[in-house]
Formats: sequence, C-alpha cells, structure tokens
Amino acid sequence: MTAAPAATPQDAVTVVGIGAEGWPGVPEASRAVLRAADVVFGGPRQLDLLPPECAAARVPWPSPLRPALPGLLTAHAGRTRVVLASGDPMFYGIGRTLTELLGPEAVRVLPHPSSVAYACARLGWAREDVDAVSVVGRPLARVAAALHPRRRLLVLGSGPGTPAEVAALLRARGFGPSRMRVLEQLGGPAERTSPEATAEEWNAPPADPLHIVAVECHRAPGAPRLGAVPGLPDEAYAHDGQLTKRYPRAVTLAALAPAPGEVLWDVGGGSGSIAIEWLRTHPSCRAFSVERDAARAARITENADRLGVPALRVVTGAAPAALVQLPTPDAVFIGGGLTAPGLLDACWAALPPGGRLVANTVTLESEAVLSAARKRYGGELVRLSVAHAVPVGGFTGWRQAMPLTQWLVEKTAPEATEKPAPATTGADTP
Repeated sequence: MTAAPAATPQDAVTVVGIGAEGWPGVPEASRAVLRAADVVFGGPRQLDLLPPECAAARVPWPSPLRPALPGLLTAHAGRTRVVLASGDPMFYGIGRTLTELLGPEAVRVLPHPSSVAYACARLGWAREDVDAVSVVGRPLARVAAALHPRRRLLVLGSGPGTPAEVAALLRARGFGPSRMRVLEQLGGPAERTSPEATAEEWNAPPADPLHIVAVECHRAPGAPRLGAVPGLPDEAYAHDGQLTKRYPRAVTLAALAPAPGEVLWDVGGGSGSIAIEWLRTHPSCRAFSVERDAARAARITENADRLGVPALRVVTGAAPAALVQLPTPDAVFIGGGLTAPGLLDACWAALPPGGRLVANTVTLESEAVLSAARKRYGGELVRLSVAHAVPVGGFTGWRQAMPLTQWLVEKTAPEATEKPAPATTGADTP
C-alpha cells in the first residue's frame, strides 16, 4: 500500500464511537466534538442516535462504502468533519479504513467500549482468554478456524440470522455440543441475553441486528480433532491424490516458517493443504494457491472454507505465467512443475531479500533441478522418508512411502551475484 499524503488541517477527520445506549453514553469530550461538527457521517442507525442539539448536516454512508469514501470526504473538505461509528472504531470499524486512506496523523479517534468489551463484562469472561471473530462483511467460514475444545468465542453478527448460521456451522464441524448465547443491544436500554442452548438444539428466533454470539466450544465424540499447528490429518482434506501428506506437510510448514502478516505463494496447489495451514497459523497471514487444473482449484476453495480460511486466493492457471500479477511473497512453496521452463527462476526472482523458497519432489528429474539450484543459490537439501505400520499376513510390517527431497533456501545475495540458470526440459504434473 502506498504511503498516505501529508495531512493538511482541512484533511483532519474525527471519529467518535457511540454505543447502543446512544447519546446518554457519549462522554462530554465526544459530545463537544459532535456539537461543533459541520457534517457528521455514519450509518443511519448511528445518525438516528444524535439529539437535535447536534445541528450538523447528517450524511449516511453509501453502499459500497470503500470506493465512495475518498470522493465523499473531498466533497466536504474545509468543513469540520466527524464520523460516527459503533463502539470502538479501531476494532473491525471505520477507524482502520480512514487511517489507511488519510494516514493516522489526519484521523483523531475517540473510542467507546466495543461490543466485545461489553460481552466479556456481562459473561464474566476474561478478554485475553476469548477469541473474537467478526462476520460483518466477512465469510461465516472464518469461525471454523477458531474452533478448539474449551475455547470461548465471541462472533460479531452480520444480521438477524447469524446465530442460526453459527449453530449450523458448529454442527457441521463436529461442535454441536457447544453452548451458545446471544447478547443483543449491549449497553442500551433494550439490552438482552438469550437463554443458553447447545448448537445441536438451537431454535431461537432471529436476533436483533445489533448482537454478538457467545460460544463455549465443545467437540462432539468422534469428531475429527484439528490442532492449532501444521500437520492436520489427511482426512481433513478432499483430494484426488494430489496432497502433501501429513508428516511431510508439517516439515514443509516448519521450513516455510510463517509469521504474522506474511504472504505465501503455493505453486502447484493440488488440494491446497500447504496454503491452508499457512493461513491457519495466524489470521493476518495471506496466501495465493496457484493450480492449473480447474477441478482441483475448485476443491482448494472448498477445503479452505471448510477449514476456516476462506481468504485463501486461488489462481487457476499454469505457472510461471499465472504468477505475474501476484503480490510480492515472503515465502514460496513449489509442490509441482519444477521442470517447467522458467518456473523456479521466476519464483526466485519474485522473492525479496530474506524471502524463503521451499520445493518438494519425488522424481529424479526434479531432484536434478533442485541439486542444480542449490549449487547456484545455496540452501539445504533434505531427504524425507516416512513409513507406516501395516498388516503383513498375521503380523505387522513397515510400508515405505516414496522418499521426498526438499530444498530450503533463504534469499540473501543480490541478484547481480547469481549465475545464469541452466536450461531445463520436460514438465512435471503439479
């Protein structure tokens, strides 16, 4: 994202948080700002909470908001502009959008307690022990990534039907015994908390539009257990055989070393397991899975939704051509197509200093490519071998999987010191 231009006084915008209780809950400092405003922007519900003493022009947000926001603010430049927001504007709110657009120096934020703060206070839950997931303008599938036994979730609802949708998702993911409550109009005179019920028996009527869903997670007996670290069971994925298996996958993710906010290219996505488990390490991570087969690409999307990371971007196309428009990666995984002309070199060229590249193969032809790449760029070659105990007549023996060769390298040298790439022929099937 490009840096915001330097702010001038007329660029300044003040964002004021307001709760369901409306004007009575607004601190005096925030009231003074609203009284002095020439124009107040906000959603219709927030604007209706202002009393007559706030004489500013009231401008409701258009939909969609983000593309219209720069022009809307410019149209009122030179006036005292205030934005009204629900609760804490910097918690899944308009505050973040404005600071990204105008720069933090041009935005003053006067927060109100968030709905999550109110919910924790009402439930007696310590905020640091609660996972908050917003589905306002975001896929409900995001909730699945937070499902772990005995964890507590607060789901910010996107509409009256959200509680029933959350209950259905919990049942579908094997968390039907989880206990649920809905907290409505938190902090306002119409505040209400629903009776507790499990997701399996949930049949409450639609909720007030302003609500939050509290969930205490309990896994059903026999439901698959999905841990918080890479190496999910192979059964967690739908696939046609193109799957990086559980133990090599765990080693591969350890080699890729995801960190918050980093971007992964998963080239030759197959079933998407590497990109999906990269995203599950932290909600701020991003990933792009490149798969040339349309059926597999669709399956990757399905796996990502089921495992709680619907933000995975799936690119249907053959690499390296399909890589051209992708953002700069922090790490690249090549799971297939190593002998495709130009693929490895394109991935290497895209990496910034400090970026990591990991490539796996089981074929001699691709292994030769990795050996040559190691001579040019350095790094480490590892041979992974996994065997499973299986019945042998009335006894038990080991069945060896195909050995896997892995190359791991971190880009530290400038491009100018690299030697020209040798020509490659043939093509692997990703």
